[in-house]
Amino acid sequence: MPRTSSLSRPIIEALYTEALVLTDDVRAVFALGAKQPDEGQDSMVRLALSTEGLRTTTRMMHVLAWLLNQRAFFAGELSEQQVRKHGALPADRGADPEQLERLEPETCELIAETEKLHQRIARLDQAWRQNFEVSSPARAFQGRLERRLSDFA
Repeated sequence: MPRTSSLSRPIIEALYTEALVLTDDVRAVFALGAKQPDEGQDSMVRLALSTEGLRTTTRMMHVLAWLLNQRAFFAGELSEQQVRKHGALPADRGADPEQLERLEPETCELIAETEKLHQRIARLDQAWRQNFEVSSPARAFQGRLERRLSDFA
């Protein structure tokens, strides 16, 4: 996959669509947890569902907010300075492994998908904030060689 040198509207739109679909799945799964508990349902399972539901929905809201800021930038509603100053993606609080053990495998997979999306967006945000400047390992090696050789001159 070729590296990009900047964000583009198609990249942001594709990620936004993916995030909306995933957010809808999250809403559907965790809205079920808000209903009256089944008779005999373990209170620890309800607590795990509630805790991880809050973490997961918060994660997705952060992702969507970041994407909406980028969309607003491309639409000319925000300046690059505004997005850089106020549009950073907050760090993620990953799922609690103890809580995940209490949840159904499908729910755990959904949570993992949201974590992966957040990680992808975080890498993109970091690269964008660094203006996509990628240090080349070959250039770093060349620089070290030049410094060593200058020691002998």
